[in-house]
Amino acid sequence: MRLGNSRESRNIEDRRGQRMRIGGRGKIGLGTIVLALVALYFGVDPNVVLQNAVGPVQTETSANPPADTPQTRFVSKVLADTEDVWGSVFQQQGWGAYQEPKLVLFNGATPTACGTGQSAMGPFYCPGDSKVYLDLQFFQQMAQQLNSPGDFAQAYVVAHEVAHHVQHQLGVMDQVDQARQGAGAAAGNQLSVLVELQADCLAGVWANHSNSQRGTLEPGDIEEGLNAASAIGDDTLQKRTQGHVVPDSFTHGTSAQRVRWFSRGFESGDAARCDTFSASSL
Repeated sequence: MRLGNSRESRNIEDRRGQRMRIGGRGKIGLGTIVLALVALYFGVDPNVVLQNAVGPVQTETSANPPADTPQTRFVSKVLADTEDVWGSVFQQQGWGAYQEPKLVLFNGATPTACGTGQSAMGPFYCPGDSKVYLDLQFFQQMAQQLNSPGDFAQAYVVAHEVAHHVQHQLGVMDQVDQARQGAGAAAGNQLSVLVELQADCLAGVWANHSNSQRGTLEPGDIEEGLNAASAIGDDTLQKRTQGHVVPDSFTHGTSAQRVRWFSRGFESGDAARCDTFSASSL
C-alpha cells in the first residue's frame, strides 16, 4: 500500500506496556461469553476466556512500554485512512457525523467492555466501548500459519473490524441483537454470518474509496486481501483445525462467500450493495 506520506490516527490506544492481574470470583457477563465463542472460532479453548474473566481485572504499567515501530505506524495510517473514507461516506449518504473508533494495541490480555480480551482470539471489535482490539502478533500468525502475508492483508483485517464499528453506528448491531432474541443456535449463527459478510463488503468499499481518493493500492494488494479473506473462511478454518466442515456452526461465512462480498464492495464502492440481510443468495 502507498501510505508513506499519509497522516497517522490520533485514535490509537497503546496498552502494550500493561500487564493484567485477575483475582477473586465474579459473574461471567454476556460479553465474556461472546468472546469465548470468538476464541472457539479461532480454535482456542473457550474455558481460557471464561476462567480469566471470573474476577476483577487490574492493569499494571511496565517501566518500559514498547517503542514505536514501523508496523505500529502502518496500522495507525490505515486507521486514519478508514477515518477519512468513512467520514466522507457518512457525509455523502446523509448518515450524520462519523464517530471515529479507537484502536487498542495490546499484548496477552486486556480488559474490554465486552469482557476480557485475549491475543489468542485474534482481532475483534467491542460495541460496548466502540473500540477495535488488536495484538500485532496476529499479523505474524497470518503470514506464518494462514499463509496470508502482505501489508494489504493486514489493512484488510483493520478495515474489517472498523466495518463492524460502522455497522454499530448505523444500528445494524442492535437490530441483529434483537433478532437473536429467542432464535435458536443455527439461526443465531446465520445472523452472525450475515454480519461478518457485510463487514467484508464494507471493507471492500473502504478499499475502493481509499484508492480512488488517494491512490493507495499497489499491484497485488487486492489479491492479498482476497487471499486473507479466503484464509479465514469458516470452511477453511474448520478443515485446518478439525479436518471436517460443520456448516450449521459457521459464524463468518465460507472462504468463497468472504471473497465474493469483499469483491462486491471493492468493485462497486457502494455501501448500499452490502445488504447481506436482503440478498437472495450469499
